[in-house]
Amino acid sequence: MRIRELNIKKINLSEIDRTYPGQDILFKCGELYQFESGIYGYGNLITKMERYVENIIIEELDKVGCIQTKFPILQPREIWDKSKRWDNYTKSSDIMFTLKNNLGEYGLAPTAEECATIFGANRLQSEKNLPACYYQINEKFRKEIRTRGYLFRSRSFKMLDAYSFDKDEEGLKKTYEKVRNAYINIFKRIGIDVIPIAADNGSFGGNKSEEWMAITDIGEDTILYNGKIGLNTEILEKENYEEILKQEHGITDITDMKKYKTIELGHTFMLGTKYSETMDLKYNDSSNKRVPYCMGCYGIGIERIYTAILENSVLKNDDGSIKGLSLPFNIAPYKLQIIYKDTKEKEAFDLYEKLQGIGIPVIIDDREGMIGSKIKDCYVLGTPYMLIIGDKQDIGKYELESTKDEEKKIVTYEELVEILKR
Repeated sequence: MRIRELNIKKINLSEIDRTYPGQDILFKCGELYQFESGIYGYGNLITKMERYVENIIIEELDKVGCIQTKFPILQPREIWDKSKRWDNYTKSSDIMFTLKNNLGEYGLAPTAEECATIFGANRLQSEKNLPACYYQINEKFRKEIRTRGYLFRSRSFKMLDAYSFDKDEEGLKKTYEKVRNAYINIFKRIGIDVIPIAADNGSFGGNKSEEWMAITDIGEDTILYNGKIGLNTEILEKENYEEILKQEHGITDITDMKKYKTIELGHTFMLGTKYSETMDLKYNDSSNKRVPYCMGCYGIGIERIYTAILENSVLKNDDGSIKGLSLPFNIAPYKLQIIYKDTKEKEAFDLYEKLQGIGIPVIIDDREGMIGSKIKDCYVLGTPYMLIIGDKQDIGKYELESTKDEEKKIVTYEELVEILKR
């Protein structure tokens, strides 16, 4: 990619919002655009980060035998009436966007339990077909009254949601643990430290649920955590919270727990037979008896992941002012940013084309201007490495710098490729 083609806007880093600086950098340079409160358009950098995150999720879920699918965003009212959730989502909690015309009444998917249960029941008609787990990465819509933090809480967002089907609770526990381990690997590969904590099931129903939290000062949730186990303080608002903590999470003592601000990145549920019974969708067991599926539900907020990474990747100068971004290598849209003096243009483009030819995502600053100005823009795009081609180096040698720790070294082409591939 050539920066001239990217058309990023020039910004003043001294004017960046201190509460959400990572997102505000992309907002001010044009890579994030707000059409209305809670409704955004994404540029090249975010869409590429999104793809890296999605690929990691897909790889880890495929490893444990989950099957990728896609359910409709536009969902007919009748399937929500079967689960008895239409009134709750359109009136009581008023979460769902709805539309009505001569064809009928519809909702834009805030979640997909109804579609997933119907889809699974159509394929999983016998005990022999179980267990199974279907997942999708798809758009969701919710009527958030209080949007905040740019992409942290928006009205349109992309989500991983998975739904498992088992013949009984024992099978569900095994599947839940399998998907839970996949979650651990997903967040580890992405590079976020998360804490699975005991949580309230809310409108999803079922038994046990866990929220996957990342500790951050800009989080809107409060958890209690002792370094090993944790819980969302919302549970303590329930009259039978002690029973819930003991029976569903094995927590009997919370006196050693401390409060932390967090952001929720995922939520997993043991739904049990809530949807299969309510919607009367069952399978034939070994004695040919009709039995409700025992289900699980598993979600990850895609935007919340890379938003949390953006805010965690902000660099500051010694005086506390915002310097820019340095994104983690594994999800950075471009791994290397080439900056060159005008007299070194041919050498710079030769290197650029060679790196592209071996599959390394690289961006070159082909605009006119001083090297110092181009270096500052490297921190706007968050590229983990910059490579400077000036007059000081011999031909075939380059100055490579890590944007995160400013470590510099002179490298040959072969050494550069080894570093980037490693």
